[in-house]
Amino acid sequence: MLRLLTNTARIAPCSAGMTSGSAPAPGEDGRGRSRDQQEYGASARGVKTARDHDGAVRNGGVSFWWQQVGLPSPADRLEGGTTCDVAIVGGGLTGLWTAYYLHEADPSLDIRVLEAEFAGFGASGRNGGWLSSELAGSAATYAAVAGEAGVQRLRAELRASVDEVVDVTDREGIDADVVRSGVLYVARSQAQAGRLAGELDARQVAERIRVAGALSGHFDPDCARVHPAKLVSGVARVVRERGVRIHEGTRVTSVGPGVVRTERGTVRAPVVLRCLEGFTAGLAGHRRDWLPMNSAIVVTAPLTDAQWDAVGWSGEELLGDEAHAYCYAQRTADGRIALGGRGVPYRFGSRTDVDGRTQDWTVESLRTTLTSLFPALEGIRFDHAWCGVLGVPRDWSASVSFDPATGLGHAGGYVGSGLTATNLAGRTLRDLVLGRSTDLTALPWTGHDVRRWEPEPLRWLGVHALYRLYRAADRREDAGLTRTSRIARVANRVAGR
Repeated sequence: MLRLLTNTARIAPCSAGMTSGSAPAPGEDGRGRSRDQQEYGASARGVKTARDHDGAVRNGGVSFWWQQVGLPSPADRLEGGTTCDVAIVGGGLTGLWTAYYLHEADPSLDIRVLEAEFAGFGASGRNGGWLSSELAGSAATYAAVAGEAGVQRLRAELRASVDEVVDVTDREGIDADVVRSGVLYVARSQAQAGRLAGELDARQVAERIRVAGALSGHFDPDCARVHPAKLVSGVARVVRERGVRIHEGTRVTSVGPGVVRTERGTVRAPVVLRCLEGFTAGLAGHRRDWLPMNSAIVVTAPLTDAQWDAVGWSGEELLGDEAHAYCYAQRTADGRIALGGRGVPYRFGSRTDVDGRTQDWTVESLRTTLTSLFPALEGIRFDHAWCGVLGVPRDWSASVSFDPATGLGHAGGYVGSGLTATNLAGRTLRDLVLGRSTDLTALPWTGHDVRRWEPEPLRWLGVHALYRLYRAADRREDAGLTRTSRIARVANRVAGR
């Protein structure tokens, strides 16, 4: 679960609806070097096996999760024009869950999924592995539509969706290292403690995980740890076995009522569903719909028994903190720590990733974060670093929509909480496409309209200024401020949240 670097509305590290769309090429800055090269170094392209200067950290290659199970090659490329009943643009979990539930409801449907790279190339295979019940967006935004009761219905459905995903993995034989572990949030300053209002004191936190400087904590049982690549590849396998065709290596260039145009041919279908999440900006006419926000993750070498004893992490609960520019972590099934957080939040022109490669300084920032949490791990080797993008609407709230008149629909904008929300969105799209009126179609994110982001350079300047403010707020709070910094409150107002 890729997670945004702000604490407001608690955005979880699990945006998984992202898949590869028609991402724009890197732009030049007028001095002969692209912004990609300035941020990522001269070898910004072709970095599937890139390593940093000392050879210690593999950087990019999509993600550690995919390298662990093996990078797939695109299969079943579209060969010329075709027709179908439902065309789904994007082979991440939003698209795959939608295909899964549509086929389950009506096996006669001819469903095609169109994916530029391979199924799960985006955040679905890069996230932090948090199957979380956290709200995908702003409670205030949803309350303005459906009141507090509507927000509570959405929260309840997200909690139920955690169970649904776990049940599907059991039922379909998907081995994704799933553990219903819960998540421990910790506060490491007085200001963080005030925001968290946790039920655990410092001693009780240490009994679960020995986080340095933890003052209080909150444990949420409605969360599970997963292996992202194993989950998304498992769902892709199941839908293929049921007859859904996933046309990988097929980049979509535009969508419209009844038609999807790709670089390999045109697909005509009465129902066209856009499920691109963080790659939405690469689709013609959608550059400013959702911001492709970056998040980065590192994974350590396997810890020794002595190191696990030193950090006191004997269970498999997930771990997050309450900083504005916060971190998220899991204990992996093979005994590593995967830690996500700080990085360049947004790349100019809504450009997306360079095969998952992140900046060296981001890796070092995450190293500092890890040793701050666990001083006993000073000097531990990092085996892999990567990044990905997640979709952020202008009001920071997800949406699921379908227009029967045009046959066009979409789902996404999960602002980092997509690993669970994709499943709920897929079931909601199923009901909308089939014309059903259900509890899911009445949720406050259904039919939610959002204004577009500002044009460049305002978009880039605003987002980077926003995150400088959040980091400044963290520094003030870490220095002893007892209440949430006014700087963070200003940042929230600037963000429109």
